[in-house]
Amino acid sequence: MATMEQQYNKIRRKHSHGEQNAVSIDRLSDLPDSVLCHILSFLSTHDSVATTILSRRWSNLWAYVPNLYFDSEDEKIINRVMLLRKVQTVHTFHLDCEIYRSAYQLETWIAFAIIRGVQKLDLCLQDEDVFPSLPKCLFTCKTLVDLRLNSCGVIPLSGAVCLPRLKILRLICVQFEADESLPHLLSGCPVLEELEIKLEFDMVYCNVSSPTLKRLVLEFMNEGCGGICDRLEINAPTLEYLRINHCCFEHIKCGVLASLIESEINFNSRYLLAFVGRLCNVKWLMLDFSQCTEFLEIADNLEILTFEFSEPCKESWAEPPQQVPTCLLSNLRIIKLVDIEGKDYEFEYIRYLLWNAKVLQRMEISYTQCLGSSEEINMLKKISLFQRGSTACEVAFV
Repeated sequence: MATMEQQYNKIRRKHSHGEQNAVSIDRLSDLPDSVLCHILSFLSTHDSVATTILSRRWSNLWAYVPNLYFDSEDEKIINRVMLLRKVQTVHTFHLDCEIYRSAYQLETWIAFAIIRGVQKLDLCLQDEDVFPSLPKCLFTCKTLVDLRLNSCGVIPLSGAVCLPRLKILRLICVQFEADESLPHLLSGCPVLEELEIKLEFDMVYCNVSSPTLKRLVLEFMNEGCGGICDRLEINAPTLEYLRINHCCFEHIKCGVLASLIESEINFNSRYLLAFVGRLCNVKWLMLDFSQCTEFLEIADNLEILTFEFSEPCKESWAEPPQQVPTCLLSNLRIIKLVDIEGKDYEFEYIRYLLWNAKVLQRMEISYTQCLGSSEEINMLKKISLFQRGSTACEVAFV
């Protein structure tokens, strides 16, 4: 508390030129209540309430702040803050709990925010062994625009889902009552634009279907997600950005991705090449090197390419393509190569790209930490001597 008061007093002091004892002018407190409340809305609720010690002018301002941020607060404190608030609306409600809260208490807090028209709801329960049921009113909230659930609750298989304004949905380490719980939830989100799922639990069939989705992130945090993953299906015709990490699904099915611009793909599956073929219209792509050669031959619009070298890379570069890919001749402007080790096949691939990428503007090369200083110098010298097909191309070692 004393620290905040000291900081505030520093703000209040203004020294006039040539005077040692200047008159203090409190310009901050002269601002309108609406401006001060907007400033306080960027603080945690704990810090916002603490401003009451600054002066009488600040004594009740915190009670009119539309945002509530609770990080590991005591249950009694949260209830008291809710009781003393003066404003009847809640714009943002953030709750991060380190210890178990009863299902009744959580439902009470969530209902409090929903009744007051909450637009952004962010819930995080760090007790991974407890997954209380989420209140039914959460899935029929007419005002929610942004919903983030982290390690809390179970997504139900049945029941009403009506989230007419929801545009952003993040499901981090949540549980699903059944595989069909995800499509059931998405069916009630008619304007959803962004979806992020970090899956830590078993899901045999992951089905993402949304006609309005523009951004999709799928991350499977445990290898194999328990070892029983089987099918991944994506139906999102308006998708513009796609990132998939650590996917081990055996069967992958994907609808048309004509709007896709940017993608990051990192997974293993026998259906990978067929899936990557769906990305032929993208302009920015991050791939493992072992998937890169085949893809270049079909990605005519590609402008930015990032790929990482890995153990299977040598086999994928047995020989260069018989015909130079169209993207190298006309569109590819930036190439980023990650974890170079100075092996012969890496040099051959870099030489091929530098010579055949006719409109290339920049190639960024990063190398692994295991290289010695002399190896680094030799590698840099060797690459610097490669001929370039584009006179505007610069090579940067990062």
